[in-house]
Amino acid sequence: MPGFREHITGSTIVGISYGTAAWYVGEIPPLTCLLGAGLCSVAGMLPDLDSGPGIPLRESVAFAAAVVPVMLLPRIQQISMPSEALILVCAGIYLAIRFGVTYLLKQFAVHRGMFHSVPAAAIAGLTAFLIFASEEPIRRYFVASAVVLGFLTHLILDEIWSVKLGMFGPKIKKSFGTAVKFLGNEAWANIVTYLLLIILGALAVSDAAVNENLSVVRQQMEQAARQYPTYPTTQPLYRR
Repeated sequence: MPGFREHITGSTIVGISYGTAAWYVGEIPPLTCLLGAGLCSVAGMLPDLDSGPGIPLRESVAFAAAVVPVMLLPRIQQISMPSEALILVCAGIYLAIRFGVTYLLKQFAVHRGMFHSVPAAAIAGLTAFLIFASEEPIRRYFVASAVVLGFLTHLILDEIWSVKLGMFGPKIKKSFGTAVKFLGNEAWANIVTYLLLIILGALAVSDAAVNENLSVVRQQMEQAARQYPTYPTTQPLYRR
């Protein structure tokens, strides 16, 4: 199967192509394109979080622990709280991801389980959508799609490496079909995965509806401001 280098290289190439294409079309700002390319690259390591201690687990969790609080900052700032409380909340999120997620993965993750699945890619994308806040809905869809794309790149590379070319034609390894899948071998893992997918999907739909409505209201207000500009009023001068 492909190693860390092959996965990170593949997802990075896909991420750069994805970000460049979005920038070329012109609908996505350059900074958002750069963010999407970076997230796509890192998402290429996510399926290997179930492989136990190693580079993918260490690097992915450390990256998520650093980036997630920053991406959540606009949402947290909507809640009025002192600066000290804001710092403590971000630090708590970092510690929960850095050590809590690592512990859970080591205890319950099974290699080539539901982490290597299409529903897991959707969960990763929905999580990114809920974390990333933007006034423009298209930017949130772009970032979430970048994470899904990087995740699926990993799965597809695993399937490609499961086919070995020999002297008498291609040989299919036993691992073929264990990456790009919708169901795993354990019922409880399937139930938890799809339950989480439904919950996150419902939250994302609700949040997207609110985001779309606010975007429409903001556009209407901007259009009205352009059509009916306000001019500074001056006090009339009276002569005696």
